[in-house]
Amino acid sequence: MSKKLEEIIKVAKDLTLEERAELAGTLLLSLDEPSESEAERLWLQEAKRRLQEFREGKVKGIPAEEVFDRAIADIS
Repeated sequence: MSKKLEEIIKVAKDLTLEERAELAGTLLLSLDEPSESEAERLWLQEAKRRLQEFREGKVKGIPAEEVFDRAIADIS
């Protein structure tokens, strides 16, 4: 265990029950959130997959004009 972690644990133990519960909840939720670099890696992987499917003819592109028309219709 690092010194920094030991220090954080020591400080956390001095918190009230409610504060420790809030801290625990925040830490647990943070485990579900990918880091910025992980999110970037996942988006790049998805973009490569979509491009490959497009090149293989598995999916068709939609003209930009049609995309914009649909978007405008959806918000109107």
